[in-house]
Amino acid sequence: MQEDRLVEASSEVAQELNVERGLRPDNFDHFIGQPKLKENLSLFIQAARGRGEALDHCLFAGPPGLGKTTLAYLVAKSIGSDLFTISGPALDKKGDLAAVLTNLKPNDVLFIDEIHRVPIAVEEVLYSAMEDFKLDIILGQGPGARTMRIDLPHFTLIGATTRSGLLSTPLRDRFGINFVLEFYQPEELAQIITQSATRLGITLEASGALELAKRSRGTPRIANRLLRRLRDFAEMSGGVVNAALAKHALKALDVDESGLDGMDKKILLTILEKFDGGPVGLDTLASAIGEEAQTIEDVYEPYLLQQGFIHRTPRGRIAARRAYEYFGKTFIDSKQVELQFQT
Repeated sequence: MQEDRLVEASSEVAQELNVERGLRPDNFDHFIGQPKLKENLSLFIQAARGRGEALDHCLFAGPPGLGKTTLAYLVAKSIGSDLFTISGPALDKKGDLAAVLTNLKPNDVLFIDEIHRVPIAVEEVLYSAMEDFKLDIILGQGPGARTMRIDLPHFTLIGATTRSGLLSTPLRDRFGINFVLEFYQPEELAQIITQSATRLGITLEASGALELAKRSRGTPRIANRLLRRLRDFAEMSGGVVNAALAKHALKALDVDESGLDGMDKKILLTILEKFDGGPVGLDTLASAIGEEAQTIEDVYEPYLLQQGFIHRTPRGRIAARRAYEYFGKTFIDSKQVELQFQT
C-alpha cells in the first residue's frame, strides 16, 4: 500500500511538471518580460548563427521561477540544436560530466541547473571543456597514470544559478554572456497569466488576471501555479476567473494583497516579536521558524528584500518600516540601532 501511494505521488508530481512545461513559450516572441535580456540574447544568437559558430557560454542568475530554464530551452530551439539538461548536484563524479560532454554534437546546448552546486572536482573539468573544448581524462593510478585529451565539439554551456555569489571566479569568468533576471511587473505577469489561461482552457477576465498578477510575487512560476488553483475554484463556482473569485480563492490560499503567504508572515513576525525587530542571524532565524536557511535565503528573502520588508546587514536580518506598518506595530528603527552599534 505504501509503495502504491509513493507511485501515485510520483505520478502527480510528474503530471504537474508536464503541465508546467506545457505553459512555456514556444519562441522569444511569446516570452513576456525581461525585454533587455531578450533583445540582447536574440542578437547574440543571430550573430553566432551568421558566423556559423556556437553561441558563447551563458550564465542566467536570479531567484527561482523567473524563466532561466525556459530561456535555455528557447536558446536551443532558436539555434536548432538539442538541449541536454542536468542538475548541478547530480554531477557527483568527473565521469558523470565526461559522459554528458562526449555525447554532445556541434552547437548542442548543455544546461546545468544550480550550477553553483557542482562539486569543485567536477567544476575543474569544465574549465578546459568550456575554454578549449577539450576533455582531459586520467587513465590508471599512481606513477603509471597518464592523461588522455579528447576533443569536444563546440557546444554552448548554459548555467543557471540562484546564488551567483557561490560561483568560483574561474568558472564565472568562462561565461561570455551573463544575465541577471529581474522580478516581473504586474502588467507583464497579467499577460503571462492570460497566455497560460488560454492554453489551459480557463475563462479568465482581465480583472482576474491583474488581481492574480499583483499577488504572484513578481514570479511567473508562482503565477501559473496559483492560476491552476484558481481554475479549481472556478470550476466549482461558474467556471469564470474574475477579480471577485481571485480575491476569494487567494484569501483561502493565504496569499494576501502584497503577495505574502503564511511562511513570509511567519518570518516577519519572528523577527519582529522574538528578536525585537532584529538583527537576527540567518541560521538562528531558520531554527526559530523550523525552515532550512538556504530555503529562506533563496525562496523567501529575495521578495521580502525587494518589497522593502526586511534589511540584510552584516549582523543579520532586520525588520524594515514596512514590516511594522504591515502588522500595525510601532516602528523601531533597528537599522539605525545597527549602524550605531557598528560605529
